[in-house]
Amino acid sequence: MSAERIESALSAASGDISAILELSLAGRPLSCENALRLFQAEGKDLHAVLLVADEVRRVRVGDLATFVIVRNINFTNICYTNCRFCGFARKEGEAEAELLSMEEIVHRTEEAVERGATEVCIQGGLHPKIAGTHYRDICVAIKDRFPEMHIHAFSPFEIKFGAGKCRMGYEDYLRMMKEHGLDTIPGTAAEILDTEIREQLTRDKLKAHEWVEIVKAAHRVGIRTTSTMMYGHVDRPEHWVAHMSLLRDIQDETGGFTEFVPLGFVYWDAPLYLDGKARPGPTRDENLKIHAVARLFFQGKIDNIQVSWVKMGPRLGQYIMKHGANDFGGTLMNETISRSSGAPYGEEITPREFCRLIREIGRIPARRNTLYEIQEVFEDHDPPDWQPLKPRSMRTMELTGL
Repeated sequence: MSAERIESALSAASGDISAILELSLAGRPLSCENALRLFQAEGKDLHAVLLVADEVRRVRVGDLATFVIVRNINFTNICYTNCRFCGFARKEGEAEAELLSMEEIVHRTEEAVERGATEVCIQGGLHPKIAGTHYRDICVAIKDRFPEMHIHAFSPFEIKFGAGKCRMGYEDYLRMMKEHGLDTIPGTAAEILDTEIREQLTRDKLKAHEWVEIVKAAHRVGIRTTSTMMYGHVDRPEHWVAHMSLLRDIQDETGGFTEFVPLGFVYWDAPLYLDGKARPGPTRDENLKIHAVARLFFQGKIDNIQVSWVKMGPRLGQYIMKHGANDFGGTLMNETISRSSGAPYGEEITPREFCRLIREIGRIPARRNTLYEIQEVFEDHDPPDWQPLKPRSMRTMELTGL
């Protein structure tokens, strides 16, 4: 991007917005006050924010736009928590209630290996009758067959659930999980780390301080995590800023976050929305602002900002990649959680399709692993392609004693 174009945008912006963005161009992370001001940007002010976010992206991480070949394995949709934003969960005994066998989890991992996956992302509902060792047994089953596969699994809520069932402290439980194959943890279940908001979303069943304790414990035992924020429901910009500030404080303390992933609220089939208690997801401008402000807020702290194509669609994802983000997420293969809440964007994007989407915005596609180590750059060639997997139901199993 030319310096003249940025200078022109800054000249057209409001004086205080321009001054804030000059600090960002000088490498200064945003203060909370300045971040909140940028969330108010409209028109020419917003245009300047987006251009500066893209320039800071270029300086911090360059022109590679990354993706990871990963399979999501949502091993059960049986859950007792009744989160108000979730359309995925089912009660035990319902017609659509399902639980994958270990054999099926390994089979799906094998299919992912055949497609070049370097990661399986494993999450599910909190099944009230599984043993506390169930998560450990999933890791063991996968690593026994595929020892090189990176297991990115189990949200902090699942870690709380498993540790409680095993009557173990968080660090001891996480250390045990790591010894049996857990590599990294998704920083989901964060939603908004604010008690008022969490009461409305989840009845605060995983408290904000518990999420923080579990993430810090993971970092202490050498398990890195992602960081996330779900927005566009009953939240406001001041909640976004406080949430991001807490994440930045954790990163300053532990250095354990690999990325920040904003997750727009998927409202279509969410109980909170259907009951008239939430708005219909974020606006287009809110999606743009969240990613752009995150780029400026986290610069030098968390430099990988991901778009969730499954939440917002690949086209809007492309536009956000031009205005601050550097990662397009993963291939997913049979994503079910967002789809169950009504997301219409499908379950999978193939590597070749990622390359096309990235080249269309003038960037260089690259395949990464979970820790953002570049595996292959597709500057002048395409990766092998495949036919997307057909949507399919989980295969269920009866668990002895459940």
